Amino acid sequence: MINELVNYIQRHNLFTSGDTILVAVSGGMDSVVLLDLLERAGYALGIAHCNFHLRGEESDGDEALVARLAEKYGRRYYHQSFDTEEYAEEHGYSIEMAARELRYDWFEKIRAENHYDAIAVAHHRDDLLETFFLNLSRGTGLKGMTGIKPKNGRVVRPLLFASRKEIANWCLKHELEYRDDSSNASLDFQRNKIRHQLLPLMEELNPAFRESLQKTIHYLKDVSTIYFQEIQQCWERVAVRKGREYHLSIRELKLLQPLNTYLFEFLKPFHFNSEVVAQIEETLDGESGRQFFSPTHRLVRDREYLIITRLPDKEKAVYYIDEELKDLAKPLPIQIRKVERDQHFRIPRSAKVACIDLDKIQFPLKIRKWEPGDYFRPLGMSGFKKLSDFFIDEKMSLPDKENTWLVTNGEQVVWVIGKRIDDRYKITDETTQVLELVMG
Repeated sequence: MINELVNYIQRHNLFTSGDTILVAVSGGMDSVVLLDLLERAGYALGIAHCNFHLRGEESDGDEALVARLAEKYGRRYYHQSFDTEEYAEEHGYSIEMAARELRYDWFEKIRAENHYDAIAVAHHRDDLLETFFLNLSRGTGLKGMTGIKPKNGRVVRPLLFASRKEIANWCLKHELEYRDDSSNASLDFQRNKIRHQLLPLMEELNPAFRESLQKTIHYLKDVSTIYFQEIQQCWERVAVRKGREYHLSIRELKLLQPLNTYLFEFLKPFHFNSEVVAQIEETLDGESGRQFFSPTHRLVRDREYLIITRLPDKEKAVYYIDEELKDLAKPLPIQIRKVERDQHFRIPRSAKVACIDLDKIQFPLKIRKWEPGDYFRPLGMSGFKKLSDFFIDEKMSLPDKENTWLVTNGEQVVWVIGKRIDDRYKITDETTQVLELVMG
């Protein structure tokens, strides 16, 4: 079994013989066997244990065993206690999710502080099969059905080659002490139902079911590679990144079949679920302007594009330009300077530059987002226009409108930043001093 372990580590490039490995040991059979195998194989190890205080004296017994193992093998031992229930309540997590986040965050902290090359955890082949069914029941799609990766960042899983039965036989043969987690027998957990009920039932239908399923998962991994290569190639044809936005061409999208599948994969990284994706698909033949939201992003059906933007963080509502004329970094980078209007002065022909008659303003100037009801007199016009109408004339998308900032003098709009100044503040023959604002 040691040779199988070493071959698996080398085949999947999990780590090298010269690397140092932090082994996560719960005290259960799987992690105890992983530790023993790595020790016998001659790797440089450290041992880490989390006490989640979820099983009273049992949890303390686990911790005591792992401490004895660290002493037995003469390895550095790291241990940490967590109030898992309090953490779960504070963050709105399930107990399982809270424990997972706590342990992996702590493992990474210990790894980084002590310069370990990898974190080894004790998932095995049967965990791979259980995860397949767990993800299948949750509808996680093809990626979820390809199981557990041997390596994910710094986290490695050297035991994925071994079955639970093989691990148990090794434990028995070498008389390794381990702890039984009583919760592993409880059918209150989905994974345990799969382990104790579903998999045995499938083995009644086909005694070689576990081997067959493992081959299927391996095949799905290969299929997944081809599938996601195609998705990536189509994404590059459909999507264009513009600053913080992604613009997906509706015309190009309509050429893809099956459209729903492509759209689901395109939008999944932005956390849109399948129900919302179906609604978005329906709008491709509809009118522009509809909006859809995920927990992190918004999608707008514009005229020719689906425009995806991250939901904005809470921003300070107002910024100021005072008499010191200091350049601004927020909400937009703006260079500010006072210029004498002499014979050498020329007004730049760029919407990113505003030249304002300094004598017509009173400091501090205010910078804020535009609001419904705002109006101004666009440069070159004699009448006033609502900003909402101005945006329509400029054919601005909804995200562009929402990201529009104004420079105001009191309540009067001086500059629609990046678009146009107000005619009332333009440079005239009488102007002697100019306030020049340049977008960075």
